[in-house]
Amino acid sequence: MHRIILILWLAAGLAPAASQAQSLTPPLFTIARLQYNGGGDWYSDPSSLPNLLRFLKENTQIDAAEEEAQVAIMDEELFSFPYIYMTGHGNIDFSAEEVTRLRHYLESGGFLHADDNYGMDKSFRREMHKVFRNAAWVELPAEHPLFHCHFELTEGLPKVHEHDGKRPQALGLFIEERLAVLYTYEADLGDGWEDPHVHDDPEGKRLNALKMGANIAVWALSH
Repeated sequence: MHRIILILWLAAGLAPAASQAQSLTPPLFTIARLQYNGGGDWYSDPSSLPNLLRFLKENTQIDAAEEEAQVAIMDEELFSFPYIYMTGHGNIDFSAEEVTRLRHYLESGGFLHADDNYGMDKSFRREMHKVFRNAAWVELPAEHPLFHCHFELTEGLPKVHEHDGKRPQALGLFIEERLAVLYTYEADLGDGWEDPHVHDDPEGKRLNALKMGANIAVWALSH
């Protein structure tokens, strides 16, 4: 799997750091949590990504690390990560420089998964409109291959918490038919990935959330 990740990175222009490139052996796959400005708690659900990475290691062929990475849009390391993740409850604010760089990252083959932890919807949609002014969110139906690429999720995106009681939606922004941004809205997958005692969710609900997370990671690394 190391070789597969390296090939994907090179094909997408997401080259590893120079020291890694010399040996042509990338590090273990990890998900990079996106740090952003604006006041929103980008750091929420701290046990979620380590639990998802552990699930990936145990249930897929992905050589996953034990811990998440953390990265800001303007960090030099941004392009070393094929998969960045953002969540939170509050406001998001991208500077003009961040808008340009995030657009470049996504157009170069990078993948962003945004998971609304209840409260970031308005600002996230506003800021993504700055990144891609002419792009429209496309809802992925339950039959979309994303929900079947590793685990079978016949009903589509699972719903973990009620929030406003709306149905969960998997919304995508596409660049030349490639899913570049996945926005999971009214689902709260991150809460489902958290340690069991945090929210006391039923085990079946947590398992479906983890399966969905695995599908997203498999999809991001293979498309």
